[in-house]
Amino acid sequence: MSDIKQIVLVVGARPNFMKAAPLIAALQNKSNIFKITLIHTGQHYDHNLSQLFFDDLQMPESDIYLGVGSGTHAEQTAEVMIQLEKQLLIINPDLVIVFGDINSTLATAVVTAKLKMKLAHVEAGLRSFDMTMPEEVNRIVTDRLSHFHFVTEQSGVENLKREGVKESSIYLTGNIMIDSLVITKKRISHSDILTKLNLAEKSYYCLTMHRPSNVDNKEKLEKFLKAFQTISEKTPIIFPCHPRTLKMIEQFGLSAFTKSENFRFVEPLGYLDFLSLMAQSKAVITDSGGIQGDTTFLRIPCLTIRSNTEQPVTVSEGTNTLCSDDIELLLAMISNIETGSYKQGKVPEFWDGKSAERVVEIIEKSI
Repeated sequence: MSDIKQIVLVVGARPNFMKAAPLIAALQNKSNIFKITLIHTGQHYDHNLSQLFFDDLQMPESDIYLGVGSGTHAEQTAEVMIQLEKQLLIINPDLVIVFGDINSTLATAVVTAKLKMKLAHVEAGLRSFDMTMPEEVNRIVTDRLSHFHFVTEQSGVENLKREGVKESSIYLTGNIMIDSLVITKKRISHSDILTKLNLAEKSYYCLTMHRPSNVDNKEKLEKFLKAFQTISEKTPIIFPCHPRTLKMIEQFGLSAFTKSENFRFVEPLGYLDFLSLMAQSKAVITDSGGIQGDTTFLRIPCLTIRSNTEQPVTVSEGTNTLCSDDIELLLAMISNIETGSYKQGKVPEFWDGKSAERVVEIIEKSI
């Protein structure tokens, strides 16, 4: 047993689960080499936002649940650090793996650095170059403290080199979220979400919106909601509404928009149901990072209501268009989609469902 390497994976929110699931499966295939401990910080604590994703991704239950819950960025990060340090001191892992750019990722990076433990960052090197985004701070600090940088696209490699990261630690392994998408896509027929919502394939748009920059300002939020209502008059919009977004809509007195017949608010969905809804939509409107990658792989038009993206390859090669809060541009892109003149896009290099295998091969050789 002395040759078995102890690997800890830390997750805390839905995007983490989608990145961790294929890596866990790939590591489990090497059970003679690796012993895995999965720590769930509990940063996303709502059942629909957490447990359903574990079920849909067929992930094992976490070995350790920290139950951190909500709070300010500082409170959440600090609580993860306090709880996580105790667990890592007991486990004493050979490697800790984190994903993406959430507060749990940042907290883990700081704790491992203080404990002098090796850290691997999956989805390293991505940059929006917008320091007002908490996620951008998390990405930069995590990459600075990591020993292994597993990168999704070439822009990430260039970003890390420019920041002085040692080239020998940088590996272009592809987008691991696509691994989950490839695996789960085979089970889309198991979802009855279109039947439940009385929808036909390619007859609707799918919407997600949750970023503070879009939902914390009443005027901006109202402008978007009016635009969505206008779009929905011709083609229905289905909006699995994030609890935080719904809270802000109610707080700003904009609840009338939730009563619209064609602009349909629905409960947050599990991964399988959401993937089914997204994959069969005419297009997706979003401010999410991960969805920009999913839609590029699925070759579905994606209109991103942000002024920047940490995944520029989805714009330069994929199906993504940055619309910011430019309603005229958004409506123009919708018109292009309706007339069939929107760009086709292509799938970037290494977005092939085999990223987790590449990561595990590198880890095996390195530790």
